Amino acid sequence: MILCALCAAMVISAQEIAVDSLAIDSMSTDSLAVESLELIPLQAADSMDEDSIVPVPPYYTRWNDSVLSDIELRALDWSLQWLDTADCIAVHDTTTLPDSVYKARLQALPCVIELPYNERVRGFILRYVKRSPKQVARLMRMSEYYFPIFEEALGRYNLPYELRCVPIIESALNPMARSHAGAAGLWQFMPATAKLYGLEVNSLVDERMDVHKSTEAACRFLSNMYAIYHDWNLVIAAYNCGSGNVNKAIRRANGKRDFWSIYPFLPRETRNYVPIFIAANYAMNYGQEHGICKAPIEKTMITDTICTTRRLHLQQVSENLGIEMDELRRLNPQYSRDILPGGNAYSLCLPSEKMGLYIDQEDSILSYKADSLINNRRAEIDMAKVTSITGAYRVNGVTYYTIKNGDSLSAIAKKFHCTVKQLKQWNGLKSDAIRAGKKLKICK
Repeated sequence: MILCALCAAMVISAQEIAVDSLAIDSMSTDSLAVESLELIPLQAADSMDEDSIVPVPPYYTRWNDSVLSDIELRALDWSLQWLDTADCIAVHDTTTLPDSVYKARLQALPCVIELPYNERVRGFILRYVKRSPKQVARLMRMSEYYFPIFEEALGRYNLPYELRCVPIIESALNPMARSHAGAAGLWQFMPATAKLYGLEVNSLVDERMDVHKSTEAACRFLSNMYAIYHDWNLVIAAYNCGSGNVNKAIRRANGKRDFWSIYPFLPRETRNYVPIFIAANYAMNYGQEHGICKAPIEKTMITDTICTTRRLHLQQVSENLGIEMDELRRLNPQYSRDILPGGNAYSLCLPSEKMGLYIDQEDSILSYKADSLINNRRAEIDMAKVTSITGAYRVNGVTYYTIKNGDSLSAIAKKFHCTVKQLKQWNGLKSDAIRAGKKLKICK
């Protein structure tokens, strides 16, 4: 058992992956199927309810209910339990600022990645700060926990800190987010890409939902893409639609290697991805300038993480330490079936006030209900073995003998070196009468 890391004051909060989240699946060419979108003309958008639309200038798009329902309902349930946003908007500026203000603010950001301003970017900025202020309020609050994790990893790979906004677009900072296309986690890795970058994805463990490991994998992916394109906007586009689509767009643009030059040749969702990325950076840096305050926290939790190589079920921890299973699942979303497989080192995140109890009681926790929770898979099964002398066969320590004509219990007992009384007990016999063709169990 190795103590892995002490998480800083972890602010537990959440959000809906709702219609205004701007979440877009990544790592897949069909990440946002065109047929799942309903186009709404620009001039009709302002008359609609603010929670029903997502901007994609020169159109606005709305998710069909069939696409939203599964992801949205799960995320909504998660959100309502952890974050109260009822009064999170102290003042909301509903005025539209001059283009020069947005442009100057973007240019003032200390960024390596080019963050230009145009009508596309403006449309997404307005949808963040004007139409979706509660979403921004949630993201501003959750960024207090997630951004330091992202920045630490980005710094180690010498990557621009602006890339911390990619998970805002991908998952709205929900580590348990799953897309209809099969992507999962904060960074929305597809299974094949996750495995390529060293993440474990199987029936018990999905490290795409491990905040630290998925962030490490994302940094490696982004670093590799930059080594190919040497242009961050192309890297961000490739994150969304894959390098194959970016390469095709470059060829169709006669070899031009600039996002805005290849823009017409990219998939539609990718054409919007970079403008959304720019708008997300604006919203996270200037939300307060639009009167958006950080969403209040329902609870604050200090967490601690320990590594174990022993097989463990979260229910063993829950019932011994008095932690709700839902809380354990939120802290350990990478364990799909609540089981740490053991063998290799796996991390267990707990409220810090419970960590000392876990260390003190680890052996008793691991043995608690172990047979029913984690030792209920047979490691070995004996094949039926026929003995040439008696004609019986043996399975899992029990011998089965088929009664033949002329057999008696006394003769069978002598053959298998047991007593008639034992034979009757093993087989529930009340008399010595037996019948040819029936089977007897010899339990020795």
